[in-house]
Amino acid sequence: MLRVGLTGGIAAGKSLAAGRLRALGAVVIDADALAREVVEPGTEGLAEVLDAFGGRLATADGSLDRRALGDIIFGDPRARERLNGILHPRIRALAEARTASAPAGAVVVEDLPLLVETGQVARFHLVVVIDAPEDQRIDRMVRLRGMTAEAALSRLRAQLGPDERNSAADVVIDNAGSEADTLAHLEALWQRRILPFNANLLAGVPALRGPLDPVEPDPTWPAQAERLSTRLRRVDPRVLDVEHVGPTAVPGRRSPDVLEFRLAVSTRADAAALRPLLTAAGFPPAPGRTGAGHPAARGRLGFHSSADPGRAAEVHLELAGSTAVPGPR
Repeated sequence: MLRVGLTGGIAAGKSLAAGRLRALGAVVIDADALAREVVEPGTEGLAEVLDAFGGRLATADGSLDRRALGDIIFGDPRARERLNGILHPRIRALAEARTASAPAGAVVVEDLPLLVETGQVARFHLVVVIDAPEDQRIDRMVRLRGMTAEAALSRLRAQLGPDERNSAADVVIDNAGSEADTLAHLEALWQRRILPFNANLLAGVPALRGPLDPVEPDPTWPAQAERLSTRLRRVDPRVLDVEHVGPTAVPGRRSPDVLEFRLAVSTRADAAALRPLLTAAGFPPAPGRTGAGHPAARGRLGFHSSADPGRAAEVHLELAGSTAVPGPR
């Protein structure tokens, strides 16, 4: 199944996006709902929160006063970190259980407000960020949530800045315009990228691509390559190293828009064991294909290609210390 991480700053429109993806057929796992579930009355999570922040946060019916807790943590980074340490492991375990119970072949979307802040980008095949200008987000908090402008700004400032969050995304949806425009962008993403990506993943085949002509260098290639490298390293401990190679690794050079990687392993047996894991991570084998301009050489153990129709990428599986694929040319 394809796993999509959905995130965005407060009042950026993440709930709108989650609702649309659910309507299109995704299984949506709402981290905010899970956060409430793990602190329901009688849970270990609630007991630990009350122990950390005081019994006064318990209401008359034994539930957690979430507004009072929010007032504490949004003004105190240390308190916020302490709360995250209590809640996030429980939320993540519950999300994994819900994902495991999803229908075979489903697209699972995790709606995670702190996806980037908690270092979860590499858990997903695709990360989608919903963004909107600061003034619009403040206006929404004032109009729709009854907050003062000062309180809204304080909540916004307590979160990660948009530049850092957006840099972690595979896709950024701009929610600065009309709701209809945002929904149209989401539907196009679903039809043109998410569904084909999931189909390729289920079939264990790379995305189909025609010839790619050289393009002007993209300043975001390094960030994109780092994001994919992190996903590849996370596949299994037998991945010894991942290196961005080929023309896109050369600053300022025109190149086909294909990110190439050298993935090093210790043995041929490790390479064989990694093939199904790479496929599940979105990089299935591509038999009979070679990297752009790379001659076959000793040490080459296999070639994988991205199943994502929106991001061309190639992975050369090699023995550590070999010179099968040259570095940036």
